[in-house]
Formats: sequence, C-alpha cells, structure tokens
Amino acid sequence: MNATPGPARQRGWWFAAAAVGLLITGIALGEWLGWPFLATPLETRLSQTLGRQVRFSVDNQQVAGTPAEATAGTTQAASSLEQFSIRFIGGVRLQLPAIEIAAPAWSSAPYTLRASNLRLALDYTDLWQAYTHDAGDPPLRIARLQAETLDAWLHRLADGRASWQWNADNSSTASAQTAQVPVFGFLEVKNGRLHYDDALLASQLDIRLSLIDGAQATSSSNRTSSLQANALGHYRNQPLKAQLVSDGLLPWLSEGAENAPVAFSLNATVGRASLVFKGSALDALTLRGLTGRFNLKGPSLAAAGEPLGVTLPTTAAFKTDGWIGKKGSAWRVVVDDATVGASRLTGAFVFETGGSLPVLSGRLGGSRLLLADLGPAVGVLPANSATATTTADKKVLPAVPFDLAALRAMNANVLVDISEVDLNTRLLEPLRPLHMHLLLNSGVLTFQDLKASTAQGQLMGRLVLDGRAAQAVWNADVRWDGVRLERWLRLAREGNAPPYVSGRLNGNAVLQGRGRSTAEILASLKGRARSELLDGSISHLVVEAAGIDIAQALGVLIAGDDALPVQCGVIDLLAEGGVFRPRVMVLDTSDSAIWINGSLSLANESLDLQAVVIPKDFSPLTLRTPLRIKGSFAQPSVSLEKQALGLKLAGVVLLALVNPLAALLPLIDTGDAEKAQRGASGCQRLAQRAATQRTAPARAR
Repeated sequence: MNATPGPARQRGWWFAAAAVGLLITGIALGEWLGWPFLATPLETRLSQTLGRQVRFSVDNQQVAGTPAEATAGTTQAASSLEQFSIRFIGGVRLQLPAIEIAAPAWSSAPYTLRASNLRLALDYTDLWQAYTHDAGDPPLRIARLQAETLDAWLHRLADGRASWQWNADNSSTASAQTAQVPVFGFLEVKNGRLHYDDALLASQLDIRLSLIDGAQATSSSNRTSSLQANALGHYRNQPLKAQLVSDGLLPWLSEGAENAPVAFSLNATVGRASLVFKGSALDALTLRGLTGRFNLKGPSLAAAGEPLGVTLPTTAAFKTDGWIGKKGSAWRVVVDDATVGASRLTGAFVFETGGSLPVLSGRLGGSRLLLADLGPAVGVLPANSATATTTADKKVLPAVPFDLAALRAMNANVLVDISEVDLNTRLLEPLRPLHMHLLLNSGVLTFQDLKASTAQGQLMGRLVLDGRAAQAVWNADVRWDGVRLERWLRLAREGNAPPYVSGRLNGNAVLQGRGRSTAEILASLKGRARSELLDGSISHLVVEAAGIDIAQALGVLIAGDDALPVQCGVIDLLAEGGVFRPRVMVLDTSDSAIWINGSLSLANESLDLQAVVIPKDFSPLTLRTPLRIKGSFAQPSVSLEKQALGLKLAGVVLLALVNPLAALLPLIDTGDAEKAQRGASGCQRLAQRAATQRTAPARAR
C-alpha cells in the first residue's frame, strides 16, 4: 500500500516546478531580449582571451564613415550596448551594431578590426571542437557571418610580430601563436576594406571589397554570390594595382572547398609586369587548388619574377600565354607561347616553394632564341640602350654587372632544347639545335651536357658560373668538331668566287676567369685554347694580298680568284690575365706559309699582332713585308711593318739612281721553299699533337 505524499513533499515539488518554470521563463525572456546584460561581461572576457581591448560601443562615424552617419554618430555610439543581443538556443547567435578589436601596443594602426551591423552564428559542435583544438586540427568553423561594413588593419613587423597573433603582442615569431583563419558556412560582407602592412614582404596594400555569398540557398536559382575587390599599394617593394571579380568568397574559406572551386578573374599590374588570369581556386589565402589560364607581359622576364621572389633573367620585352596550377606548395606552369623580343619559346615548369630555397624545374623549348633578346641577362646592353655609345673608344665587351644575389635566391634544374639560337651577328651561322642541362644550386650556375650543332659541326662541353662570392668565378671546358668554316663564317662574295676560307675546324678550350661582369671575367682569363683546320682552303687573293705580292695579286684579279688548299692550319693560344698570346698560329698553303705572333688583350680590348708571309714561289713584283694589326676591338687598324718596308723602298730609290731597271731588283722575291717547308713540317706535327691531346679526354670520357 502506497503512502500518500505529505504536505512537505508536495511543497517541494511545487517549489521545484516553480523554479523550473521561472528558469524557463527567464531563459525565454533572455532569449527574447537577447541577454543585454551580458554585453559588458562578454566584452571583458573577449578582451582577456585576445589580449586586446574589445569594444561593442563604437562611434558609427568611424565604422561607416559616411556624412549622414557622422551626424548621428554620438547618439548611436551611446546606444550600441543597448542594441547588443546574443542567443544560445540551437547555437550561439550574436548580433552587434558595432565591434572594435584594438591594435597591439607596438602597432601604429588605429585598430585591428572594426565592423558594423555584425551577425554571427556558431554551432555547439564547432565550439566544442575549437575548445578541444589540437595542433593540426581544422580551424574554427563559423556557421554564419554577416556584416554591413568591415574594416581591418593587418600589420606585421620585420621581427615576425603580427596583429593577427592574439595574446602575443610582445612575443617573437618563435613563441607567438598565430591565429588560424576560420572557415565559413555563410559569409556576407557588403562593403569591406583591408589595410595590409607587412615588413617581411615589404608590402603595403589597401584592399576594398564587396561580397554577397548565398551558398546556403536551397536551389541554384536562388544563389547570389559575387565578390569584387580592388587593391592598391605595394607588394615586395613593387607598386601594385589589381581588380578581382569572382563568384564569391565562401568556398575559398569553407570546409567544403574540396568540392566547390570558385571561378574568378584577376587583372593586376605589379611593378613593371601585368597579369590577366581567368580560372578558379579553393582557398583564398594559400590559393589551394588554383588552376586557370593566364596572360603575362612586361619589359623583361625579370620584371615578372620580382614580385614573386623568383629569379628570372633580364631580357627584352616579353609576353606569354599559358596555364598555371597549384597543388600543395608546388606551382605548375605550362607556357604555350612566349615571345621575348623576336624569340619564340615554350616550356613546362614546376616551382616548389616548400623547402629552404624555392626550386624551379622543368624544360624550356622553342623554335627560335635570339641572343640579343637575352643580352642584358649575360651583361650585354641592347643597341638602342640609352647608355650605348658610338665613339671609337667605346668598349665592345659587355660590362653590365651580374645579379649574383639573384643566383642565390633559388635553385633550378631545367632541360633546354631550342631549335635555333641566333648569336646576334650576321657573320656567324646560328646554332641549330641547342641542347643543355641548366642547374642552379646554392648560387652555382652550371650549363652541362652542352651540345649544339652549327655549320655541319658540333659544339660540346660544360660552363660553370659560381656566384657564391662577391665576384663570380667562371670555368669553361668546351670543344668543337667538324665546323665548316665556309658556312660558319658567313662572308658573302660576289659571283662564283670561292669562300675566303673553308675547311673543318676542330679544337677545344679550357679557361677560367673571375669578375662581376662578362668584361671583368674575360679580362682575367687564364688557360689554353687550341684549334686545327682540316681539309681546308683559303682565297689565293687573300694570301697574295697578305704578302703584298703585287704581281701575283694582279694576276689573280685578272684570271679570277681560286682556292689554295691549306696543307696545315694550327692555332695554339695561351691566356694569362686576359691576354692571349700565340704559342703557334700558322696557316700553310701550296703558295705560302703565314705565321702570326703578338698578343690579343681582353683586359684593355686591344690588338697587337704581326703576320709574316713566307713565299714558296718566285714573284717579280712584291713589297713583301710583315703586316701589323693594332688598335682596339672597336677600331682595329692594319698597316705594314714600317722598318722593313722602309729599307726595301730605300733600296728601290738608290738603285733607281743607278739604273731605272735596277730599281725593280728589291721588288723581286725568289721565295724560300725550304724555309716554308720546314715551317709546314712543324705545323703538321703540331696539328697531330693537338688532335691527339684533344681526343684523349674524349676517349677517357
């Protein structure tokens, strides 16, 4: 039998029911009113959590900035806290007429964030995940965020302190906790402005945007997403102006970004380069999943690399079209068509930014490359440069300093395969094709596996430019085989006259130098260069003219020029301090042997050579005397050896006083076949020795 509850127990139940009723009524009333008395405690709690002052009572004159709002600013600021509301049923829903988060004490910015008419919604599951957040976990998800206006000042110092590092105003980069950017379920900002000042990136930007994103609409017909952003300022010390238009910002910052790329277009000018891009991306801050087509142009490839921190050569004006994509820390670029000056190039590259130094890898191809278009990259000023001169004493060798710091800014591994390389001169046949492997590692630029074809011959070898120190160190080990001189030297002659010189040219060069420009390196060269001419011939007229053989030269002019077979041709040069001196420089033909000695200085760009012709036959009328080639590279001069010529002419004058016919005696040259033959034999031995020394390393390889 159940006992009947006593009066005390009944009163207890009534009190409990009344308390629950009052609690429910209070919660309902609080939810209806928006818990206004929590405004001040929430301000205090947020200020303690962020380490910055947080205010809900903000002068709307400063938030909105319009004249109409300015007149009512004081009254509205006084009632800001009264318009505060927060609700907790079904999640946290916060409504604020205004909010301001102060800037850190070290920053000159007026604040970090200001917003007006802010509405924020958070789910409890997301709050719990944020409360139990560990390193590597996803950032906070905000279910809904709406703002009429939003103004943010983001500031970072050179030591790494940033205004978006909460509770770390006096901390360095090593200890500061950088807040993760949250993701959004719904985001709407009607008018926004971002001031970005970053000493680490040498950047100052003023960005204005307008965003409405309706991603949570139930049907695609109801979805209204749009973003317009304009930026003006400096990025990496380069002036920047940009406009971006997209379908919205939501998927770029949302947890569903993997399945919802956002289409956008960008038109930007950074420094001296301009970019037009149309494509899509998944992440607004890291550009995760970026893919699209681009058009890039500027006065030099270096101008395109400057704002990205990518080392590209200084070149002629360029424009390029292609595709770009990003996956993780790797950028992928396919260049469909690149025009640099008159050069036409293509390529496919990967730029990896995840390591201590960025790495560029890929391949570079193309139908044509003009050396003149890359002239500034190798220290050559273009012909129309404002600094170019036309005076006789101007320097010929390129003296523009190398950008050695740029060589140390990244690494590279690029295969080069170009159909034609024009050497920037009408006198030399282009290289067709050019293959090589370009490596850049910690400031050391290497061109290895170099192989180029020209004039039915080949050029092979390895070039190294070490830019780790204040002065570059240059090493070259190259060889050439079977180069047809009559094709390589494009010296046109009228009619059916034979080429001035023909034959197969073989040789090799091992040279070293150091300096801050091409001119300085060449002026310090040391090493050796050798070459020999096989199956060659030379213009008969050139040989007779070199020997000042008037009678035979006239005979050749009347009968027509012909080609004299070259029985031996050898050049063996030693270089020291940029001065080349011939150990042997001889050209032996059936008519004469030509020996050359003297010096060629790359240090002061001067010539001092002497050519001696030893005839093998009789000539009745000759002024045969050594030729002197002197002067500068820009203005060389050719003259006769004055002392020898003076003695011969003096003999002519004296004998003419005795008998006019006797005056011809000094002009008669019987030739010296024996002396010429001894020189020819020595030339053959040198040629055989040079060929043996040149091919020995090749067999070893």
